[in-house]
Amino acid sequence: MAAHLKKRVYEEFSKVVQIPHEETPAKKLRLSKPSKSAALHIDLCKATNSTDALQYLLQFARKPVETESVEGVVRILLEHYYKETDNSVRLKIASLLGLLSKTQGFSPDCIVDDAINTLSNEKSHQVLAQLLDTLLVIGTQLPESPAVRQRLIEVACKHLSDTYFGVRNKCLQLLGCLGMVDSPLTKDNEGLGTSLGGVKDVQSIISDYFGDQDPRVRTAALKAMLQLHERGMKIHEIIYDQACRLLSDDYEQVRSAAVQMVWVLSQLYPESIVPIPSSNEEIRLVDDAFGKISHMVSDGSWMVRVQAAKTLGSMLQVSPQFLEQTLDKKLMSDLRRKRTAHERAKDLFASGEFSSGRKWADDAPKEKLDTNTVNLIASGACGAFVHGLEDEMFEVRIAAVEALCQLARSSPSFAEKCLDFLVDMFNDEIEEVRLQSIHVLREISTHITLREDQLDTVLAVLEDSSRDIREALHELICYTNVSTKECIQLALLELLKNLNKYPTDRNSVWKCLKFLGSRHPTLVLPLVPELLSTHPYFDTPEPDMDDPAYIAVLVLVFNAAKSCPTMPALFSDHTFRHYAYLRDSLSHLVPPLRLPGSGLDLVDSRCGSGSVESAQLFLQQSLNRVSTIQNLEAPGAQDLLNFTIRDLQRLGELQTELAGAADFCATYLRCQLLLMKALQEKLWNMAVPLCLKQNVTATAAAQQILEETYKLEFLYSGLDSRQVATIHHVRLQAKALQLILTARTRQGLDPLISSCEKFLQDIESFQRLFLTELPHLQDSFVDKLLELMPRLSSCKPVEMVKILQTTLRQSGLLQLRLPEQIHRATATIIEPTGESDNPLRFTSGLVVALDIDATLEHVQDPQNTVKVQVLYPDGQSHVIHPKPGDFRKPGPDRHRLITQVYLSHTAWTEPSQIEVRLLLAYSSSSTSLSSPSLTSKLGWSDSIDSLPPPEAAVEGTIPFSKPVKVYIMPKPARR
Repeated sequence: MAAHLKKRVYEEFSKVVQIPHEETPAKKLRLSKPSKSAALHIDLCKATNSTDALQYLLQFARKPVETESVEGVVRILLEHYYKETDNSVRLKIASLLGLLSKTQGFSPDCIVDDAINTLSNEKSHQVLAQLLDTLLVIGTQLPESPAVRQRLIEVACKHLSDTYFGVRNKCLQLLGCLGMVDSPLTKDNEGLGTSLGGVKDVQSIISDYFGDQDPRVRTAALKAMLQLHERGMKIHEIIYDQACRLLSDDYEQVRSAAVQMVWVLSQLYPESIVPIPSSNEEIRLVDDAFGKISHMVSDGSWMVRVQAAKTLGSMLQVSPQFLEQTLDKKLMSDLRRKRTAHERAKDLFASGEFSSGRKWADDAPKEKLDTNTVNLIASGACGAFVHGLEDEMFEVRIAAVEALCQLARSSPSFAEKCLDFLVDMFNDEIEEVRLQSIHVLREISTHITLREDQLDTVLAVLEDSSRDIREALHELICYTNVSTKECIQLALLELLKNLNKYPTDRNSVWKCLKFLGSRHPTLVLPLVPELLSTHPYFDTPEPDMDDPAYIAVLVLVFNAAKSCPTMPALFSDHTFRHYAYLRDSLSHLVPPLRLPGSGLDLVDSRCGSGSVESAQLFLQQSLNRVSTIQNLEAPGAQDLLNFTIRDLQRLGELQTELAGAADFCATYLRCQLLLMKALQEKLWNMAVPLCLKQNVTATAAAQQILEETYKLEFLYSGLDSRQVATIHHVRLQAKALQLILTARTRQGLDPLISSCEKFLQDIESFQRLFLTELPHLQDSFVDKLLELMPRLSSCKPVEMVKILQTTLRQSGLLQLRLPEQIHRATATIIEPTGESDNPLRFTSGLVVALDIDATLEHVQDPQNTVKVQVLYPDGQSHVIHPKPGDFRKPGPDRHRLITQVYLSHTAWTEPSQIEVRLLLAYSSSSTSLSSPSLTSKLGWSDSIDSLPPPEAAVEGTIPFSKPVKVYIMPKPARR
């Protein structure tokens, strides 16, 4: 009984009563970093001497400072500055103040007063110069504050009288960078006096230091004046005489800056008239400046000579007689003023003396005059380009060649006169000079016609061992005009010698002869019987079509025959057969011809292709037709897509100008077709075990769509942001399809949860990257997902998969806007050709070098993206990254890859083929991080931790060249 009562008592007192209460809000913790100013203050207080303080400051300079801490750090530094007695520590503090002023998001106007006050008590010249440099940084950070700029100009003017050159340099630099350009300085500034009354006074203050005793200050004054010009202030013409005097300065830095100053004034006042010293003559300012800068081509410093030569090339307004004088070391008569007979008789009468006959020829006309007083150009300036082209420094020779090019392009007569000098530079000892001379002659080739002796000198370069030199010369001959048929014969003979000596130049030589024949049909016509070895009465043996030299001759003749209708009558029967063969095998070198009297009426069918406008209209109509796909049933929609893809592929083959746009649209529609097939009705209405084969097909389709989207994004150049957003939209659809298929086929919740989280991150990344393009994606898949985003973030994975499945099947085709300037990256492997049956033999275990020569079109950053893949018969694959020096850029959007690939393998019993192809490497993170909408809002101090993490970077390669097969045979090593 007692036990029963005890049990009841415990039951009564152990009753649990739940009292409802409000949940107390969780306390939020704010993680804050320790203050940089406090840490710096503690460190500086711990310093027992100046060496320790300097060490602490050096360590502090290596660490970043947050924007909100900058002002506190500046106050600590200024406080320690006033206490410090050591100059090196104060110098470092002044330097740190300038660095902190550059912090993004910090406005340095709050420290201007303190920085200016430190100048008044500073005795050290080095620290004073550093403080002025800090003020310069502050002034450039506050361009919208005229009051601050005015104060800084006053400070600069005040310290211009300092005895230390560094202080004067910084003051002049301050005036050049901050001097008023738009509004004049006010006269009521007490510290400036009356000399700073207007805009010209900034120039007058700076020009006063053109004659400073220190050459570094004179250089700083010239550079400050040039800085004013760059900022938009018009330099006054009175500065010209002072700049001309500085051309004869003892120091090369001063002369170099003076050359720039003279050039600037010659461009500002080209038609102004300036007098010639010690005479009554006057000439244009641009002509006078041209003569003075021409004289500097003979300067003692090679750096000044380089700058003078480069400057001459940009003076296009100079008179022709001054221009031609630079090619002759003797003074031309039209640049020397002769006195008339009347003036000579007047001088003789004024002298009061007549000829007595005792002295021989004492009454002869005095033609020999003082050249320094009557020359319109200094005698040292004569033959400026001759001196430049003969200079001992190759940098000066290159600068002179480039200047000749710029002047010759604007003056055809000057181009003809400088032709001999440029041709002589083909024999220069430095390869870079020879190459530049060839490029220059190529640029002015429209103005010139080569004589036979000049062509002989040019063609001698074909024996050069450098492949770059030979190919540049081939391109030069393509666009050069020659004068006689002997020149054509000489050029053909030398090119055939080149082809025999360097067989790898085959394609370049053929291309060269193609243009040579098309430019000179009338000169080739009398040579045809000799070139084709024809005879009016006897049959000649048929040449071998495998001979590259014979093909070269045919390329020359057939391209000349296109503009010369009488030439085919000279052809023999086998020539017509060879034309038909070459027209099919080398269609890019042999033009379409109509050849009568041979039983062949060869008219190229490709010449009847439509215009670009009609092809573009067809492309637009094809895209518009696809936009109606929503109204069709699944079989009809798929047929429409198939027909449209076929039409676009054929359009790209026929119209090369629209090949990139047509291929882009066809690839995009192929992605839509794969997506449509994967979302068929029967796949989703059946149980998973009953449609395993369809699931495998849908999985492969999703993977293929992903690969195609990476091709769309990285294989084509010229895409705008809307087209990139469309590509990412298709990629997001493929990832949603992959997620649905994963949920249907795999067991387990953990992988599904991680896949759902990753997909949500992809949606957030898409929204962040293409925020401006979302209005153009209305009623699309991603638009519906963003509306359901709150529900997707909170629902379970299984429910999320159902939502994705419904949304994906209900979303329609996103209309693709017609791309305007889209080009597909392509590569053509020239060498190896893959035609040889002779295997490349080497000993197993060792390596053999395979030469690769390829042409790249519309490839962005090829040095980092282009790779070479070698695929062996046993399935091994080697990927080689060429060196940056293996790439050359012969023209815009064109690159040339010339490299070597080293092959190695174990011994084989018989020869077999390897495949060589070019790959384009890509990384999906390269576009995500370079989005302008993201980078424009983040500074270096902003943290991106708060942003949703972007999609994981996907790296891969895309084959963008046809594979070339090469026979190799690794032999067993001999023992």
